[in-house]
Amino acid sequence: MDQKKLAQAAEAIRQASKIAMACHVGPDGDGLGSMLAMASAAGDAGKEAWASFGTPFELPDNYRFLPLDLLVPPEQVPAEPELFIAFDTGSPDRLGELGSVAKRAGSVVVVDHHVTNEGFGDIAIVEPEVSSTAEITLALLRRIGWPITPVVATALLTGIVTDTGRFQYSNTRPGTLVAAAQLVAAGARPEQIGQHVYEEAPFGYLQVVSKVAGRAVLEADRRFVWSVLFPEDIEDAGVGRGDVDGLIDLIRLPVESDVAALVKVIDDTTVRVSLRSRGRVDVGSIAAELGGGGHHNASGFTFSGIPEGAVGAVRERLPHD
Repeated sequence: MDQKKLAQAAEAIRQASKIAMACHVGPDGDGLGSMLAMASAAGDAGKEAWASFGTPFELPDNYRFLPLDLLVPPEQVPAEPELFIAFDTGSPDRLGELGSVAKRAGSVVVVDHHVTNEGFGDIAIVEPEVSSTAEITLALLRRIGWPITPVVATALLTGIVTDTGRFQYSNTRPGTLVAAAQLVAAGARPEQIGQHVYEEAPFGYLQVVSKVAGRAVLEADRRFVWSVLFPEDIEDAGVGRGDVDGLIDLIRLPVESDVAALVKVIDDTTVRVSLRSRGRVDVGSIAAELGGGGHHNASGFTFSGIPEGAVGAVRERLPHD
């Protein structure tokens, strides 16, 4: 990691008495866990901290084991904070309405591992070779000198576990496993993470799975599988959007595919697309071409148009037989 940037960020955080922080809209375990770890540690150190993310301000129940009481709605974040920290966010627009808060902040620290991040902010710690933002945040907290409490450790381990696919993805490196071991030694609860994140879902989730799986299409010539999630699928099942975040992991299962896409319809003119790759195809580059971002094997983008248009945009960027 860039030790100079770590030192600069640590000093900025030590000097600030009031800190606003945010992760990207629609938080995952890495963005949320990293931010809540920092918020918890900052509070323990006597700092005044606001942790939030852009609308829709909602989370699936799976994350209830994390210190969600530290979160505040975006409208409660000070408009001109002394210091703003952005976690797991590749570009300012991924902060939603909190992007304007970042612009007015006295100083902005960015902690991220997305290869598409061009380094916005005053101090940008961007480490694409590191497994997760949580792993970087652990190094930053150590540089600051704040204790890694069991609450902090569990939040950080959540980020590492979720962004490495339970240590199954190629971003799992020796340092990743060392960091995870250190967090468990500090009191992290891996059984909480496993149970709540991977072994729980509301009953209605099964209805959504049935519909989305039933629509799945395999394009064998491009080794491409995709499906569509409609708002009524969620409404009819009585679940929230956050409850179905893991559906892309179902769509990517077919062994005949190298790339998977889940197209989530937001309204009549907008869809959001999650992409996954087995490694042969760089879906991070595909997403970046289409205005999004992410990693080689996991990425996403927002598309103005109908599902078929979004699928077509991905299809034309895939190799084929």
